[in-house]
Amino acid sequence: MSTPAEPEEQIHLTRKAYDKELARLQIELVKMQEWVRARGLKVVIIFEGRDAAGKGGAIKRITESLNPRVCRVVALPTPTEREKTQWYFQRYTAHLPAAGEMVLFDRSWYNRAGVERVMGFCSEDEYREFLRSVPEFERMLVRSGIILIKYWFSVSDKEQEKRFQARIDDPTKRWKLSPMDMQSRARWVEYSKAKDEMFAHTDIKQAPWYVVNADNKMCARLNCIRHLLSLIPYEDLTPEPIVLPPRQPDHGYVRPPITDQTFVPQVYMPQDEKEDQD
Repeated sequence: MSTPAEPEEQIHLTRKAYDKELARLQIELVKMQEWVRARGLKVVIIFEGRDAAGKGGAIKRITESLNPRVCRVVALPTPTEREKTQWYFQRYTAHLPAAGEMVLFDRSWYNRAGVERVMGFCSEDEYREFLRSVPEFERMLVRSGIILIKYWFSVSDKEQEKRFQARIDDPTKRWKLSPMDMQSRARWVEYSKAKDEMFAHTDIKQAPWYVVNADNKMCARLNCIRHLLSLIPYEDLTPEPIVLPPRQPDHGYVRPPITDQTFVPQVYMPQDEKEDQD
């Protein structure tokens, strides 16, 4: 892959600057979403990379302000026995977007070139057939009108170890660690070789790989979002400001007694009764 050109500007982030820039970019993502919906575009974004590289965090920041009817995340589990007998790409094609939709794959058909290859979950023939097929499969998607974008989140050995340890120490993150994660540490070099070979076969002109330096999560998220926005030219379709209509008058309506309803116990109460309630 070619070395990326230096950007025209570089911003050195503080946490405050990150929050401000993320909010700005998320507004732009909403504009892009409305353009995708209005113009009937079909967008597929693939997120790949080593375990704990920050793919999930980036996906969360991209989607948290978007309409789930327009933008959805696909994170498929281990294939079933039936799916193992199907054409390899079959279970992924079922999740491709229709017009006006964006689909983000949190891992994708590239499982075959990564974990399946390294862990021996596929045969040598299946692996070689994948490398032959996937460029043509992706060219076919592009010819059909799909905008296909592929991101590889790159993380260093040292940073991955730090993040794994943080997951071990945090009860709310421990579920993120799996036996496959442990194997990814033990087989670091094998995964590196598998990634290099995958890139050699699948970094094609019609659907190139974009590598995100993910050692710093904040920078990786913003760099990824900003780059994504640059790949889909869009216009601002924000509607005119909305004016709320007046509330309908009661006209004798009497609300049923509160005692007739079952409420969730109010264990937590606001310190200030004037605080807004959603």
